[in-house]
Amino acid sequence: MIIGTAGHIDHGKTTLVKALTGVDCDRLKEEKARGITLDLGYAYTPMLGFIDVPGHEKLIHNMLAGATGIDFALLVVAADDGPMPQTREHLEIIELLGIRRGAVALTKIDAAAVHRQNEAKTEIEQLLAGTALAGAAIFPVAATTGEGIAALKSHLEAAAAELGERRAEGGFRLAVDRCFTLSGAGTVVTGTAFAGEVKVGDQLLLSPPNKPVRVRSLRVQDAPAESGHAGQRIALALAGIEKSEVTRGQWIVAPALHAPVRRLDAKVRVLSGQPALKHWTQVHLHLGAEDVPARIALLGADEIAPGGEGWAQLTLEREIGALAGDRFILRDASARHTIGGGRVLDIFPPNRKKRSVERLAMLAALADPDPGVALCLAAEQQPAGVELAPYALNRNLDADTLAELCRRLGLIVVGGTAFALQGWQELEARLLAALAAEHERAPDMPGVERDRLRRLTLPTLSRPAFDALLAAPLVDGRIAQTHAWLHLPEHRVQLAKADHDLWQTLKPLLAAEPYAPPRVRDVAKATGVAEDTVRALFKCVARFGEAYPVAHDHYFTAEAVADLARRVAALSERDGHARAATLRDEIGGGRKVAIHILEFFDRIGYTRRVRDTHVPRGTPEQFGS
Repeated sequence: MIIGTAGHIDHGKTTLVKALTGVDCDRLKEEKARGITLDLGYAYTPMLGFIDVPGHEKLIHNMLAGATGIDFALLVVAADDGPMPQTREHLEIIELLGIRRGAVALTKIDAAAVHRQNEAKTEIEQLLAGTALAGAAIFPVAATTGEGIAALKSHLEAAAAELGERRAEGGFRLAVDRCFTLSGAGTVVTGTAFAGEVKVGDQLLLSPPNKPVRVRSLRVQDAPAESGHAGQRIALALAGIEKSEVTRGQWIVAPALHAPVRRLDAKVRVLSGQPALKHWTQVHLHLGAEDVPARIALLGADEIAPGGEGWAQLTLEREIGALAGDRFILRDASARHTIGGGRVLDIFPPNRKKRSVERLAMLAALADPDPGVALCLAAEQQPAGVELAPYALNRNLDADTLAELCRRLGLIVVGGTAFALQGWQELEARLLAALAAEHERAPDMPGVERDRLRRLTLPTLSRPAFDALLAAPLVDGRIAQTHAWLHLPEHRVQLAKADHDLWQTLKPLLAAEPYAPPRVRDVAKATGVAEDTVRALFKCVARFGEAYPVAHDHYFTAEAVADLARRVAALSERDGHARAATLRDEIGGGRKVAIHILEFFDRIGYTRRVRDTHVPRGTPEQFGS
């Protein structure tokens, strides 16, 4: 269990930690000389980890760097002084960070009379009333003599046993609050693990710089270990990075969690003793161990009243690491006063309609601790489906957790996109209606091409999702496919008998050399049919989907094009793309014909050109069997 001290300057936080652990947290020469804590200090026992924070008001930024990862607050109040300004501010910060477990150490009882100790206890109880620490146990102690230390330590260890081990869910995240070098270990970073698990040998990233690192060794709670997990203080010896490249506030994360942000949506609370928070107020954001200037855009309100909460979008001066659920503190532009805090909801906020009724409803859903609430609402709000990758990244959900969540919600998952069952059924109805409407609009057309029907159904629907949507109606016969044309079963358009008979005569000439068929003029010469007649027939046949104009006056049969589409897909599966040279080797013939074929596929949208390669956008099924 990670315990954070909190309290006014010179109330004995560091001395108390030394009495509990035997470790002096003041490690800097200036701290020793002045007798006050300037930066974060750390101490450990087998069950407990302590973060000793500075109490001076000018060092609140250092206090905040250590406070965001703690499980238990130890509020330190000197018996002779009682609660002081920084006691109150630290208590407010504890509340804003969502810390609900804590105790109070009434220190320096050897310097205060009994009646003064009782007065201080009363003052503390009044201070804690109405807060998350209301009713917290108060332990009178004298750190210099050891009086009361055993009882306090016993209480802390019992709280640690009750808390148990935190589950190591999601990818690994560690907020860096210190970096140094050690002989034989190299660059070492320390911090509190927010999520996940880390092992010796793991490949991680320093974020936001996106610098790959490898874990050479690690220490957990200041003891050598092979692995560490969420909720522990961890020191990582890293290979692949220099101390000069690391600063407090950065993160060590699993590579999949690297997603630096400059905008994020959040739920913000304003302290009751502070002025109302206005739109576009400049603030200092403290998140993890980071401190960054920011602007607050209020969503759905002109201001947040003292003691109130509201939705906001924060625009940051520079990129930081953050994920949904991260707690933060807001201080004023001069960084002198804590004005509020909150919780990150979405690191992928929309650019438009961020104040719409639908978006505000989504923010309320994102604020729910159950990740299924927001995912369910998103699936209902988005007919084209929810992209699961950014959703999972935002909440740091691993693949198994995400799959179980989709199963619990009854979502239809296509690739990386999830759909609500009702929305999927509505899409299917729109698909059939669009096809019927197109038949009514153009009764002489044999059907609708696959990608056009997708756009008529829902332009934003992805091709893989549309293919999955189309699959069931094709299987059960509600939709038929003739070559590349999709149509209702009752809709049939055929060639005129004369054209049909002539096509049956000429088609074998094209089929004889499927990948290099004769051109219009060559067919005319070989059969004695007028060139204009052949050209007109092939144009008519192409309109019915029986052939395709791959190049000018160069028609391929529908069967040949379908086979070529499968070959291009196979080449892309093997090589990641198709090239003219590899297609030529596959089908024989000249390179020029292969170029024409690939350019034809680019033109009709089956592939897209990427420099001198061609990458599929559609599937071979769009050409029929």
